[in-house]
Amino acid sequence: MRKWASFPLKEGDISRQAHADFPERAIYEREAGRSGFFGPATHFHHQHAPTGWSDWQGPLRPRLFDFNALTENTSASPWSVPSLLHNAHCQFRTWRLNENMPRLARNADGDELLFIHEGRAELFCDYGHLTLRDGDYVVIPRSTMWRLEPLEPMVVLLIEATNDSYQLPEKGLVGNHAIFDPAMLDTPKIDAAFQAQYSETAWQVEVKRHNQVSLITYPYNPLDAIGWHGDLAVMRINWRDIRPLMSHRYHLPPSAHTTFVAQRFVVCTFVPRPIESDPGALKVPFYHNNDDYDEVLFYHAGDFFSRDNIEKGMVTFHPAGFTHGPHPKAFQAGREYRKKFTDEVAVMLDTRDALVVGDAALTTENPAYVNSWQVKA
Repeated sequence: MRKWASFPLKEGDISRQAHADFPERAIYEREAGRSGFFGPATHFHHQHAPTGWSDWQGPLRPRLFDFNALTENTSASPWSVPSLLHNAHCQFRTWRLNENMPRLARNADGDELLFIHEGRAELFCDYGHLTLRDGDYVVIPRSTMWRLEPLEPMVVLLIEATNDSYQLPEKGLVGNHAIFDPAMLDTPKIDAAFQAQYSETAWQVEVKRHNQVSLITYPYNPLDAIGWHGDLAVMRINWRDIRPLMSHRYHLPPSAHTTFVAQRFVVCTFVPRPIESDPGALKVPFYHNNDDYDEVLFYHAGDFFSRDNIEKGMVTFHPAGFTHGPHPKAFQAGREYRKKFTDEVAVMLDTRDALVVGDAALTTENPAYVNSWQVKA
């Protein structure tokens, strides 16, 4: 693989390498980029923090939601929980499941991605059986029948690729085995647990299409496959299986941590890694204008080093159109190289189309989040 060299324009006092070796007079770097870190970009060097606003009026603002406080997302069916963030190509929901699903689920609107935030479960689907644990991603292809039997109470993040499918990202010159080897992907098995659930007892399937649910009744359990072959299946990977790309001399953009790709959005995973050690390298996420994508972060576990007062189960939403980046304390800690290792785990959703905030999400919003970048006296 090769690419043409490019020689960007330069003006004023600059660093020749992005995210490293900043001019002495300007410790703040801001990236203005297109196509969600995949397109052309310019790096500005500022004397003041690009997030140093003193007031904010209007609806375009950084937002924080505490989805731990949701009261409408406990259900035996994934189709009964409210959509929290959505557009024409994506739905983002959280789901609390405390009991066995009494019916099978089937999404005829698109692929479903499950991220197990809390709990464990047995998954039964057209392809067989898997035992799930916290930190598992499960990609369920469109129109697959499935159900969960929790082994303990569960909190599940659901991201629907509406009228779309999930694929793996191109890994380019780092090779197909970087980040995670495809051999790490697990698929369901037609094992003893799956065969034990064969039944001549009536079962029902809830099929979601155009966000409407139809109920189909069978006089037997339709999960009765005795075998399958092909190159389409439910697949599972745990965040613990991800080996993140990193450089000790350069802070890589979020796109380097892409896990799944749909046509109009990407899902990335931030996992523990060493922090950059080169003296001139930026050691926290850089300030950036992600002007083509809305950015959502679901905080799963650990210490979220670029944000203050964030706990697991919370969600930040940064719409396209303004500069965002680390909080002041995190930026200063990065300059002083206080931490040598990150221990955060987070799921990022970057959407090419603007997301709408659902009514249920609004009930959990912290409106003071917009002021969290202000330096406290």
